[in-house]
Amino acid sequence: MRLGVKAAVVQGSIVKGDVAIEDGHVTAVGMVPEGPYGVAVPGFVDVQVNGFAGVDFVSADADGYARAGEALAQTGVTAFLPTFISSPHDLTRAALETVAALPERPGPRVLGVHLEGPFLSSKWAGAHDPDCLREPDVALAEELCAAGPVRIMTLAPELPGGMELVAHLAGAGIVVSLGHSDADTATAHAAFELGARAVTHVYNAHRRWQPRDPGLGGVALVRPGVAVQLILDHVHLAPETAYAAFLAARERFCLVTDAIEGAGLGDGTYRLAHRAVTVTDGAARLEDGRLAGSVLTMDQAVRNLVGPGATLAQAVHCASRTPALLAGREDLGVLDEGRPADIAILDDNMRVARTLVAGEEVFTAG
Repeated sequence: MRLGVKAAVVQGSIVKGDVAIEDGHVTAVGMVPEGPYGVAVPGFVDVQVNGFAGVDFVSADADGYARAGEALAQTGVTAFLPTFISSPHDLTRAALETVAALPERPGPRVLGVHLEGPFLSSKWAGAHDPDCLREPDVALAEELCAAGPVRIMTLAPELPGGMELVAHLAGAGIVVSLGHSDADTATAHAAFELGARAVTHVYNAHRRWQPRDPGLGGVALVRPGVAVQLILDHVHLAPETAYAAFLAARERFCLVTDAIEGAGLGDGTYRLAHRAVTVTDGAARLEDGRLAGSVLTMDQAVRNLVGPGATLAQAVHCASRTPALLAGREDLGVLDEGRPADIAILDDNMRVARTLVAGEEVFTAG
């Protein structure tokens, strides 16, 4: 089957011509004659999404995941990590067990879970309930990881036991991302040396950058191999701050949405795990005014990165390949011969016209 596209983003470059798929994989790119419409790009991978379109993942059942998946596909997402913020233990455990038991269904792939907490700094709790935070505990972490498919865990390495937990998780194949942390420069370097691989929503909810102590964010930006996750909604950071982070990290830059239940639904009051969040004018906040996730979509994040000067191919890499590698899926995030046909087709305004997962169409605009 041919997609009928004019071009495709292939291994970081725009290649003119159509794309063919068969048995769930790409079989040819750059085919002539080219199709009449759109650019095919590797499907977006969101490694930090708390909920979407009326579904909060901490409390969602299998049908809720299906509904959220349908809505995520409309934004070009073909794979994601449901993200659970620090919550009462029984609630987190039940949410993990739900993911472990999800049935196979058409739609975006669930690649595992991102546990954002509970081993976080109370000084930088952000939207996390301070009553649910815990000091790093290997036994508790093992219990959580046994309950469901934990793929990424965000933690604060400077806490007592933090470095031990970083080393333990990294050794067990769990991706450690540093965040909600008061780590100074030396501590951040030490944690990355022990195997931490990413920073969670850089420049939000961690020690502020200073000229003589750039801290966690500054270290992540300059350290090879560290994925720099960022919420590019123009609410969490100024556009210039976000673009400067991209210029520093380049291929390590990782777009995330940190979306909540209210994404795609407009203003209103929604859930973020067990907390109430109000969305007004595109910003999601707790009652005290602190930001609490976002209503960003991945296709909008791509457009927001292209706006200041990134190329489409660069922005797509940050929304697909970097997060896929962080999630441990080397096979995803690339559009090329032999790869899974997880594809988003963008129109001339970089809006999603079609989405395919394993060659199966899961969204068509209009």
